[in-house]
Amino acid sequence: MIGWSPEQIAGRLPIDHSSLSISHEAIYQYLYDRTSRRQQDLVPYLARAHKRRQLKGHRHTHRSLHIPGRTAITKRPSHILKRTQLGHWEADAVFARQSVSGLQVIVERKTRFTKLIKLKERSARRVRSALTRTLSRYPSSARRTITCDNGSENVLHQQVNMVLGTRSYFCTPFHSWEKGTVENTIGLLRRVFPKKTNFDGVSPTAITSLEDRLNNRPRKVLHYKTPSEEFNRCVALTP
Repeated sequence: MIGWSPEQIAGRLPIDHSSLSISHEAIYQYLYDRTSRRQQDLVPYLARAHKRRQLKGHRHTHRSLHIPGRTAITKRPSHILKRTQLGHWEADAVFARQSVSGLQVIVERKTRFTKLIKLKERSARRVRSALTRTLSRYPSSARRTITCDNGSENVLHQQVNMVLGTRSYFCTPFHSWEKGTVENTIGLLRRVFPKKTNFDGVSPTAITSLEDRLNNRPRKVLHYKTPSEEFNRCVALTP
């Protein structure tokens, strides 16, 4: 066996045999057809030999949105896109398969001010605690909305809103660019903590140090002011 995937087979076939063609989807359907499998079961030879077909982009966890009281980002007020008002945050959790712990990343859209909180585990309770504990330190004018993805760790968003007085909005599934501010910040974070980092061994001091670096680096988008400077200035200006 040479270990080719159905995509590789379908792509190579017309090169080697110009009169023949097949789609990789047709190959998968044949492999997982019950009659075919009774005659000769070829599924174990796939790179990921799932007993049942798992369609790309249609994982079981996303077949139905499981977040109570979910409000789609399409209903978020349009003025938030302009980044003229303080208090609109984006949130995401960063984990690696190698660790139980992770990081909760929260970024304010107007100023790019960032908070990093270590999570002992990936759970809705931990995320709720991280958001409420961190954002409650700021005045209500600095905490208006939180935009996040559809991960199960965000199911307690209504409790977060009750504590903070915020409103939550959720990205379209598989549209991570709709919270591009926090995604960009995670890209900066990855320069220090690359993918596969085991956060179990990352100290709170190291996380605080990175947070300080992110908040005190001049940003072109802020006319070379730092996120800390802009956030503190905006907080001082709001009633």
